[in-house]
Amino acid sequence: MSIKRSIEVLAKSALFQNLPEMALMDLAQHAVERKIRQGQILFTANEPADGLYVVLSGSVRAFRENIDGREQTIHVEHAGGTLAEVAVFDGGAYPSSTMAEEDSEVLFLAKEDVRRFLLRHPEAALAALALMAKKLRVVASLAEQLALKDVSQRLAMLLLEEAKRKSAKLQDGISFSLPLSHTQLASRLGSVREVVTRSLQKLVQQGIIDVRGHRIVILKVKALRAQTEPHRRSAPTPSGQK
Repeated sequence: MSIKRSIEVLAKSALFQNLPEMALMDLAQHAVERKIRQGQILFTANEPADGLYVVLSGSVRAFRENIDGREQTIHVEHAGGTLAEVAVFDGGAYPSSTMAEEDSEVLFLAKEDVRRFLLRHPEAALAALALMAKKLRVVASLAEQLALKDVSQRLAMLLLEEAKRKSAKLQDGISFSLPLSHTQLASRLGSVREVVTRSLQKLVQQGIIDVRGHRIVILKVKALRAQTEPHRRSAPTPSGQK
């Protein structure tokens, strides 16, 4: 990759956006491009961290895996997103594993280069703090969903979020591509494939969505939003009444 293209990529990233080209020149000179195929691991949890990554194209998923092999997705980064900032700033190991969800390209930045850059450009350090705070909110929201919402509610939220990411306006009939297997969806939702399959089928049977291969059509946006809310339970019948 040319230095010019590296600068363009960094300038569009969440971490280094709005910085002048000259400020990014030094960082771009040390950046290394890497291509990863769908399903390929970029790095694994607890592996010594030597830098962070900026996603150029495709999508990369960060996840944790338990001793039984069950995965829980933490977050997914697309073009402009960054991975492994925590390990760069705290000097520890990678906090999660990452895998390409599709053929992707990433830009590697050594942690020493990133630290020097942030010392020279305090505005970038502030941007890094804002990015870390945003990701902390994402993790807090994930913890809340796993603790308080069931799989069908989390599925409805995921479908709405994907629709918003693909289109600026949510309306009945909106269609978008979701190139994930039911196993991958289960990992996103902290569940298993069979439960996710049943939840999808239920939404189809209720006429809320339609599934056409890897394409999702939201037929009733309002009804799908209602699926994200806690299920109401019937009030108990007072003693002596039927």
